[in-house]
Amino acid sequence: MSSLNKRIITLGNGSEAREIASLQRDGHGPGLFWINGFRSVMTGDKATALDAFGAEKGLSVTRFDHAGIGDSPGDFNAGTISRWLEEAEAAFSTTTGPQIVVGSSMGGWLALLLARKRLVEGKPLKGLVLIAPAVDATEVLIPARLNPEERALILTQGYYDRVSAYGDGSCRYTRELLEDGRNHLLLGKVIETGCRVHILQGGLDTDVPRQHVEKLLTHILHDPVTFSLIPDGDHRLSRPQDLALLRAALEPMIAS
Repeated sequence: MSSLNKRIITLGNGSEAREIASLQRDGHGPGLFWINGFRSVMTGDKATALDAFGAEKGLSVTRFDHAGIGDSPGDFNAGTISRWLEEAEAAFSTTTGPQIVVGSSMGGWLALLLARKRLVEGKPLKGLVLIAPAVDATEVLIPARLNPEERALILTQGYYDRVSAYGDGSCRYTRELLEDGRNHLLLGKVIETGCRVHILQGGLDTDVPRQHVEKLLTHILHDPVTFSLIPDGDHRLSRPQDLALLRAALEPMIAS
């Protein structure tokens, strides 16, 4: 059995320093790299299933918690797309060899941003698996959930606390999060990944609707894309049958 190692990664210096925790499984390539969704943790069902799959195949697996959630200290509400991308890049820098990146929801947006940066650097990913990718969520999906009064609160007090639909408390949308997201928008221009892409989408997903992901598909023009719609799947896609589809999406990328 391959070993599972926990490490603490430090970003920044002085008062700007923050730490993120990661779990890294030893193994051969291609490695599997997991990026959590908004307020999700590296010990969630999908991340754990990915690690189990890697262990079964003898592959290296890397996952991490964003600052302020899970095993990582700090204030999660200070998070922005820029900060979360920086954390994903820091965790990715601990990997070696070709990597298949798996991103869920907001993590799917971050995965595409990471893929773009790697391509520009001449070191493209081996593959991307995107689970209900919430691309441009701060510009499109989050504002659509808020009424005019709630959007006004974000502008006046700097945040709005919305009760989660999943019974896990409230989630805070900050003005900084929404404003920073505009620096990372992908829709409206061609999206280059430099690798194979497989998208898994639930037909009953109300957080990232099917139509939003179908719009994303029209922007990936130069890379091979597979789109798998799970008609009875919701946003989480963490049922046994959903996890089996995740494994099936990874198999050809690993073998290629």
